[in-house]
Formats: sequence, C-alpha cells, structure tokens
Amino acid sequence: MLNPAVAITDAREAVGPQPVGIAVVGLGYWGPNLLRVLGDNLDAEVRWICDLDTERLGKYRRRHPEARVTTRIARVLADPAVDAVIIATPVHTHYHLADQALRAGKHVFVEKPLAPSTELADDLAALATQRGRILMCGHTFLYSPPVRAVKRMIEAGTLGDIFFISSSRVNLGLHQRDVSVIWDLGPHDFSILVYWLSELPTAMRAVGRDSIVKGIADVAFVTMSFASGIVVNVELSWLAPSKLRRTVLVGSERMVIYDDGAPEPVRLFDRGVVYRDPETFGEYHLSYRSGDVISPRIDTYEPLSLELGDFVSAIRTGEQMRFHTAVARSVVRMVEAADRSLREGGREVSLEDDGIVHQLTSRRELAAI
Repeated sequence: MLNPAVAITDAREAVGPQPVGIAVVGLGYWGPNLLRVLGDNLDAEVRWICDLDTERLGKYRRRHPEARVTTRIARVLADPAVDAVIIATPVHTHYHLADQALRAGKHVFVEKPLAPSTELADDLAALATQRGRILMCGHTFLYSPPVRAVKRMIEAGTLGDIFFISSSRVNLGLHQRDVSVIWDLGPHDFSILVYWLSELPTAMRAVGRDSIVKGIADVAFVTMSFASGIVVNVELSWLAPSKLRRTVLVGSERMVIYDDGAPEPVRLFDRGVVYRDPETFGEYHLSYRSGDVISPRIDTYEPLSLELGDFVSAIRTGEQMRFHTAVARSVVRMVEAADRSLREGGREVSLEDDGIVHQLTSRRELAAI
C-alpha cells in the first residue's frame, strides 16, 4: 500500500516548487506596474494587496481575484504564506514598513530610495543580514538594456579614461509633497553612476531652489568628484518645458550619449582631442578627431520584469543580492549628501564609502547580462 506522505511528496515534485508568495503594499503611482509584472511571473503568486485607499483595493481586487486585500499591514505580515513583501509607498514610509517586514521574517523589495537617511539604510541592511533575508531596492535602471550596454563599453575600455559625465533628468512635474527633487529623481541617476563606475564620489555639492512650493526644492544642480578624477554634473528638475533623460560620457578615446526613450538610445562617437607635448616654448598642438557615429543594437526587454524576476529567483536560490543592497545604500548616501549641500547653500559635503566600494566592484558580471 502506498504511503500517503510519499504520494503527496511525489505530487509536489511532479508540478515543481510552489510559487513564491508575494504581498504588494502600495497601489499609488508604481504599485500597479509591479502587480502587472508579477502577474506574468510563473514563479510568483500575489497573495495579498495592501493599501490605505479602499477604492483602489476594490479596483485591483477585481483584476486579481486570487489575492486577499487589506488596509492593515499587520495582517499581511502575520500570514506564513507570504514569503516576500514588495513596498511601493511614499518615501517617508519605506524604512518603517521594510523594518517591520524584515522583523516578521519576510524578504523585502522596496522602491527607491531605500530609506530617508544613511543611518536607517545601514540599519535595514544590517537587519536583513542578521535575519538572513533578502533586501533589494527598486533601482530599475540597473536592468535597462541601454544602461547595461554603456556599462559593457566602460568595462571593455571602449571610452578610454572617462573625463567627465553630464546628465539631465527633467520634466514638468510630478511635484512631490514630502521630498525634494533630489530625493525623487536623484536616485535614478545616482544608481546608474555607481553601477557604471563601481565607486562612490568623494565629495558632492548641490545648488537649487524651491520655485513653486516653499521648502521643497524643485530644481537642483548636483556636482560630484571621484577619486579616479572623474567629475559629474547632474541636472534635476520638475520644472521644465519637456521631458528629457539624457547622459553624456566623455572619454579619452570615445564619447557616448545615452538618451532614454529615444529611437537610438545609445550613440557612440569616435571623436576626441589629441594633444602633443610642445617641443619649444609657445608651441601648442591640438588635433581634433572626428570619426564614425555608431548606434549599437540594443536588446529589448522590460527592465522591471527582469528586476522582479531576479528578486523572486534570489528567494528560491538563497542569493543575498548584496550588490543591490550596496547600490541602494550608496544611493541614499549620495542623496543625503546632495540634499544637505543644497540646504547649506552649496557647501561641499564629503562621503565615506564604509566598505561599500568593495561590494560595488564584486559583481561586475552584471554588465554582461
């Protein structure tokens, strides 16, 4: 006679491992996108949807009838069927919700930024390590095909020594009520920079103003200095006539433009300046090189789908995603330094890497994906 326990085990092995139980907390601007992508992931199952707005809960309950809904995070965290919590709530709630979820034994994916301060970001990272849980922050641009294409160019030495980087991330709105434009838009560019360069800036300055809402800066110009000699300028604004997401990298051998959303998002320029040391006083030789402009083929896939797929896969395999945690901590350090400089009239603020740079350089293989 067949042992019932063996029969149950055999049945489970026949259908494969059970899906990872997911709870999505927050149905505002980004939460619905997370729900949509998770619905297409066969390794994940949305078991709870949580939001304070009952009207939103009703709307998405109809779209995801298999999920339970609630306005109380405690109900989500008390359910043993929930393996991971995805947090897409306002910035000021990220730390407290992530802290509660980690203490409840859940893996955590939290939208950017990870926390409202360096100290709290480090606390979350330490807690995740202590509890053996994955802590990942939603820096989706790390999964962007154009961003990864530029990373491969940098790693291959295609650009030569990078001299400087200039970036603009501007649009008309959306004004945030609780954070400055640096906290809102800055994490995008800052995460891309630490991913590309595998280092933190040594110092940052920021100037800007609160043009519309008193006390909340809606435009900022952030400059950074790196130990490698690279200088960076980032323009951030909610107050621009059109949407622009454009970054220029200038190297000793070539230059590249990354234009997010353009038909040709990456263009490589074989252009530069050649300087010859003068042999006599007053002799000064510069020659300008103007070669081909190449638009490399860029893979097409949805970054958010790959990002959440990595999160779910890490839960299955036990990968701790330390590189992603290091990026998230680095971004909070940079945002906090830039915001402090802005509030103090553009004073230079120094940064300490606290061992993060080692973690940033330990996962260069991401560039090959």
